[in-house]
Amino acid sequence: MKPTSGPEEARRPASDIRVFASNCSMHGLGHVFGPGSLSLRRGMWAAAVVLSVATFLYQVAERVRYYREFHHQTALDERESHRLVFPAVTLCNINPLRRSRLTPNDLHWAGSALLGLDPAEHPAFLRALGRSPAPPGFMPSPTFDMAQLYARAGHSLDDMLLDCRFRGEPCGPENFTTIFTRMGKCYTFNSGADGAELLTTTRGGMGNGLDIMLDVQQEEYLPVWRDNEETPFEVGIRVQIHSQEEPPIIDQLGLGVSPGYQTFVSCQQQQLSFLPPPWGDCSSASLNPNYEPEPSDPLGSPSPSPPYTLMGCRLACETRYVARKCGCRMMYMPVQELCPPGQASPTSHAMLRKDSCACPNPCASTRYAKELSMVRIPSRAAARFLARKLNRSEAYIAENVLALDIFFEALNYETVEQKKAYEMSELLGDIGGQMGLFIGASLLTILEILDYLCEVFRDKVLGYFWNRRHSQRHSSTNLLQEGLGSHRTQVPHLSLGPRPPTPPCAVTKTLSASHRTCYLVTRL
Repeated sequence: MKPTSGPEEARRPASDIRVFASNCSMHGLGHVFGPGSLSLRRGMWAAAVVLSVATFLYQVAERVRYYREFHHQTALDERESHRLVFPAVTLCNINPLRRSRLTPNDLHWAGSALLGLDPAEHPAFLRALGRSPAPPGFMPSPTFDMAQLYARAGHSLDDMLLDCRFRGEPCGPENFTTIFTRMGKCYTFNSGADGAELLTTTRGGMGNGLDIMLDVQQEEYLPVWRDNEETPFEVGIRVQIHSQEEPPIIDQLGLGVSPGYQTFVSCQQQQLSFLPPPWGDCSSASLNPNYEPEPSDPLGSPSPSPPYTLMGCRLACETRYVARKCGCRMMYMPVQELCPPGQASPTSHAMLRKDSCACPNPCASTRYAKELSMVRIPSRAAARFLARKLNRSEAYIAENVLALDIFFEALNYETVEQKKAYEMSELLGDIGGQMGLFIGASLLTILEILDYLCEVFRDKVLGYFWNRRHSQRHSSTNLLQEGLGSHRTQVPHLSLGPRPPTPPCAVTKTLSASHRTCYLVTRL
């Protein structure tokens, strides 16, 4: 209960601490600064108030420190959907070039870079391919294009694709997009390139996705002439399942599918959402200043950039690095001119080994969890039927034909979302709770304290300067009056005859809010 204000307390200014303490809503101040002399009771109240304020400030500092640590938490949820966009499926033959399409000119330009061949070994290698060596007087072409080599000598999907169905409906090579990767000429199903409509599925399970049968054409594989970093010893295809926004990095992330087996890939879509700094480390652009952004077109308008992805950032970083060092690009890189065979490969491999690309995780991305299973094909009962259907021998089918079935396990998807563990609203709520618990105050109490400080500033600081100015004006007025009185007594009277009567003195009155002063001016 607040003490009642008596006549003496009512005459005190608002800046008086006793007046403030008797009217403030903060608990305990009225007992500390109330009327009366010092006593044990007042000392105990003062100690309790100081201890409560100190505890409150400590709790506030701890809450602010915890908020400044920017903790986050990860929420995992599973959601249902009636329709899901089917992922992009990129597949590459492990063999990059067909032996029947290589020419002596190809070996002259790319034999050393791709196969590790010395010029003296070209005739022997051509004989191993079943080809005749270069005739005498052979003259290589003045220029050479690696992209044209892979486009001409790479495996054609028209020859590899034996059967294709999506959700039970026939599909074909026209549903695939040609793309160049580190593994050469590859093909992407449901890429969405050139504004093509993305395919969707409304059911999960086998038979509701992509079913393809492929011929790996093992008779077209290049002979292993020398062991180097890029020498393939296996047979089959590499498959990567990814989102349409993400470029395929199939040499690193691709799954291996072997001939003689039917491989089932069960997928589940996962949508990832991460927080930007300071709560997380995601970003929508590369944070590495050592690599310059892509140049705009000659007209000056910025070129449209695809959505930020981790693999896209690494590919762009590698492209800029190779372009800076070599002034060209490799065939799977965007922009710039193609490098001559073997010029950019050492630079690219050196950068990948150093891992000098600083690419943060994207703030939003889609990935696909996969489960694989496989069975052998063909069975003894089906071998003869497939041989007649495909016009191949049973032995050829066992060594070259594979089947791939990609589907959603169910029409649900997982969401992995980072959330702020401690929001600003929670910080304010904790501060308000601690304030009410320890000192019985609220936001309005803070306004009361600010109002009291304004009163103190007005009465103490501004009042000091006002009183000082008033005293200076009062002293100058006294000096002026004393000077006028002494001048009037010292003026001599000259007898020059009759003079008109002296008019009464003119009185100029200057009024102020606090006092009235008269200045007497005597006209001689």
